[in-house]
Amino acid sequence: MANKSAKKERKRRQEKRRESRAGGEDAPARPQKSKFREWFDALFFAVVVMLIVRTLIFDLFRIPTPSMEKSLMVGDYLFVSKLHYGTRTPRTLGVPFTQIHVKGLEFPNTRFPGFSEIKRGDAVVFNWPGDKDMPIDRRQHYIKRAIGMPGETIEVRDKVVYIDSVALDPFDGQQHLWAVKKKDARFRLNRTLLDQLGVEYRGIASDGVTVQLNGTAAAIDEVRAWPGIESITPFIEQGAHRPLYPPGRDASPDNYSATHIPAKGESVTLTRENWPIYEPVISAYEGRDTGVSGSGEFLVDGAPVAEYTFDQDYYFMMGDNRNNSEDSRFWGFVPMDHVVGKAVLIYFSWDRDRKLPRLKRIFSRIR
Repeated sequence: MANKSAKKERKRRQEKRRESRAGGEDAPARPQKSKFREWFDALFFAVVVMLIVRTLIFDLFRIPTPSMEKSLMVGDYLFVSKLHYGTRTPRTLGVPFTQIHVKGLEFPNTRFPGFSEIKRGDAVVFNWPGDKDMPIDRRQHYIKRAIGMPGETIEVRDKVVYIDSVALDPFDGQQHLWAVKKKDARFRLNRTLLDQLGVEYRGIASDGVTVQLNGTAAAIDEVRAWPGIESITPFIEQGAHRPLYPPGRDASPDNYSATHIPAKGESVTLTRENWPIYEPVISAYEGRDTGVSGSGEFLVDGAPVAEYTFDQDYYFMMGDNRNNSEDSRFWGFVPMDHVVGKAVLIYFSWDRDRKLPRLKRIFSRIR
């Protein structure tokens, strides 16, 4: 009998333990989270995930200016992949995606391997090199098209870009100014049709027969077939509305003299002609002290040098709206350590003039 009683007692204890593990009525009640705590935890988790994703995988940007029209429009919202060219590690400590940071504290430049290199024609997001008062990762973001690659020589002649003396075909959506000569001063261009073609009317010259338009080559070809049009030619600017790079260069944005783009590991012989081009690069982006001795020798870190070997790749970026773009023609090369990522997708687009979304542009790939 005692043996049976002991077995019953053990069985009762086992059942009680099982009920306790299963949260039975004898188990101690777990404290329930308040609604506020549940919302806070969910929000905190979402913020952490967003920070990780935007820091390491992709980021979101909005097009604020027309420098890339007609390829990218003001009001386009973009997904920018950081994985294509490799994610950069943060250079500063501070509030993410703002200019608030701990001044004087900067980390070494590190980039994870990417699965693609920058190719000619890529729409690249980068930190603007001209914003030299801020650390690299806190500088303003720009988006332009990669035109000149490391180690190439770029030149612009009458709006045509030449790479190593070979003319480059225009990209889809690329536009610039055109001089349209009418057969008769009384002939009026149809503004409604121009708007439908995406061509901007810029005004008429003092001769009364020459009109200035801004548009793509495809759109201008349609205008060229209109009755009353005598000829259409590219409008060539004779001077720059602001200094070109490097300062003092006697050229215009439409006629930019041949310039060699530095490549990582490339050694360039320094001359009086190219010192104004490369000295800002060596000092600002390579972190070297530069100067010229009293005898005219070039100095890098205090030592006279006849040539210099570059530590990283550089790119020549240009906007698709060539006569309305502040780009490498004005402020120089873009160093690789300034590159953020590749613009790959338009996830939303807002037409601020019509106050309506551009539905056809939503979820369209960027070419």
